[in-house]
Amino acid sequence: MTIRKRVSKKGVTSYQFRVSLGYKDGQQIVRCMTWTPEKGMTSKQIKKEVTRQSVLFEERSIAEYQEELKREAELRDLEYNETEYAKSHTTFKELADEWLTLQEVSGELKNSSLLRMKSCKERTYDAIGSVLISKLSYRRIQTFITSLAKKGVNKLTGEGLSEKTQKHYLTFISDVMRYAKKCELIDNNPCKDITFVKTVKKEKVIYSLDEAKRLLSTIEQKAPANYKLFYHLLAYCGMRRGEALGLEYKDIDFEKSILTINRTSNYHVGYGTYTDTPKTQSSYRSLYIQPKLLNMIREVQAEQKELAEKCGDLWHNSDRLFVNWCGKPANPNYPYVWLKKFCEKEGVPFHGLHSFRHFVATQALAEGVDVKSVSAMLGHSQTSTTLNIYAHAVQKANEKALNSVAALLETV
Repeated sequence: MTIRKRVSKKGVTSYQFRVSLGYKDGQQIVRCMTWTPEKGMTSKQIKKEVTRQSVLFEERSIAEYQEELKREAELRDLEYNETEYAKSHTTFKELADEWLTLQEVSGELKNSSLLRMKSCKERTYDAIGSVLISKLSYRRIQTFITSLAKKGVNKLTGEGLSEKTQKHYLTFISDVMRYAKKCELIDNNPCKDITFVKTVKKEKVIYSLDEAKRLLSTIEQKAPANYKLFYHLLAYCGMRRGEALGLEYKDIDFEKSILTINRTSNYHVGYGTYTDTPKTQSSYRSLYIQPKLLNMIREVQAEQKELAEKCGDLWHNSDRLFVNWCGKPANPNYPYVWLKKFCEKEGVPFHGLHSFRHFVATQALAEGVDVKSVSAMLGHSQTSTTLNIYAHAVQKANEKALNSVAALLETV
């Protein structure tokens, strides 16, 4: 205990009591109090009262600090007991539902990612949902992931799930287990070093230049304006389906012939059509659009205005290029279904929608466009992604370039 006498500028005398209560976590615990004598007190009275106040303050400080330490100890015991109880009672399903709710509230995950996680729930819960989170082992998780590759798991194809889909399931489990570690329910995440069953990847079927010309020509002659615009955007710009469906008129700069990708429009079973952010930060990009495409956009815009007048109050002004009968964003499944039926009817090859994106990339590389520019056009986050996907096209472009150099060197 230390006592300091202080006199203010106005001549008021006071006493500061300072008591040390020891050290905690390397820091000294100190309590202070200031006492000011009442007017009219004699020096002897003040001295006696200072002694009395200092003793009372020291006793009170020690008692309060001991009570504080007691409460902290009780809280630690409570937390320990709660954690131990949770370890012996919390199942994977219970914690996974809690984690998914947190993701919905926080908004940290993209809608697409959150919906993908939710789509993994049924099979995962059937396999490990009832297992205590503290008892979920590497072996149990590995057995489940391996089972996903067995024939019949994929109800649509009758085959097993792809390696990519297996990884989605593991990501879901691993994220929940990472949350369990934060909650101190487990010491280590058992999802490390899980092995996936490799599946045969389907070879990319890409429209040839002749096939693309024939298909677009047929679409231009026989398709409605909105479908005509949609497939030309894919074939001319190489954008993803969701990126094209997410386009709004405010994204088009008609004077500069620039189109900007700011959002995607997607569909999920049980959730319906929803808007999300582009796939990666690099997917936010601007693309040059041909005058032909601008004219198509104007044509679709004019038709929408006429349709809006007919619908009246039923019309939803979404500003989207691609809408349904009442102006709401178009169902993302329609372009695939429509094109497949159209190709069957007209007798032209159908290679899906993503094949247009592959077509743009391979044709650009074949014409000598550098990989970095192609990567930026496609919205890839890294040039290595473009190199991996279009390795064959890159090799052909390199051969073409080197043969041109060789021909110049060999010219007499």
